[in-house]
Amino acid sequence: MKTLIASTFLAIAGIAAAPVAEAGEIWRASGFEQPESALVDAANERIVVSNIVGNPGKADGNGYLSLLSMDGKVIAGHWVDGMDAPKGMAISGGKLYVADITKVRVVDLASGKLVSSIDVPGAVFLNDMTADASGKVYVTDMLADTIYRIDGDKPELFVKDALLASPNGVFADGERLIVASWGKGIKPDFSTAEPGGLLAVDLATKKVTPLLGAQNFADLDGVVAIGDTIYATAYMTGTLYSYKAGGAPEAIATFKPGSADIGTDGNHIFVPLMGEGEVAALSLD
Repeated sequence: MKTLIASTFLAIAGIAAAPVAEAGEIWRASGFEQPESALVDAANERIVVSNIVGNPGKADGNGYLSLLSMDGKVIAGHWVDGMDAPKGMAISGGKLYVADITKVRVVDLASGKLVSSIDVPGAVFLNDMTADASGKVYVTDMLADTIYRIDGDKPELFVKDALLASPNGVFADGERLIVASWGKGIKPDFSTAEPGGLLAVDLATKKVTPLLGAQNFADLDGVVAIGDTIYATAYMTGTLYSYKAGGAPEAIATFKPGSADIGTDGNHIFVPLMGEGEVAALSLD
């Protein structure tokens, strides 16, 4: 794991950024340590940022969460400590759920206290999280082609399918989950035999369906849906894509490699830039 993570970060160092194409950057906050996810906490009008701080696969106790205001000001650099390599997050029932390698950390949103850790049996590399309308929480396992579901504090296997092809980002969208696939045949340096694409998982039947026209185009990381448009990041190239059913993915912004698990408030997209230690806010107007 150390080798593959090191290879990834060496690969992204020193590559110049390309100009933004269609989504305008409105602010950028800095001072983070490998920020992997930016989740909007709408009820409290703030953004939670997860900081990996080191090897994304090592239980080293270095990880923590930060808080940002909606206009990009740091509210708390170290809001919640005591994690290993926190990545994707979800909010349900006044609690914040955080994917942390093989555990899901649970934080009380009101107090910012780490209240529990949920062990996920069989987990290898938990990555992104989302919550559906009923409050159930889902977490992807990127290295096991698996999605787990957590109801309260009880984890269960939701779906395991080779079609998920290293599932990274996940976003609850009505009666389905939208999944951003990293790709098939993942290698030690995180390159893939085939690039990933966008998928849908039916919450009732658990059927996995590739989204038409959005397959085999990039190694995808974060994903959100706003209205009828899906947005996804490609970590290795730093590209932000938009996609509408029946169309093809279009690049709307490009950063240095390392753009990870995006968040949204419905009007903006918040992009963690792991290699730069920053979070960028984009307007979709």
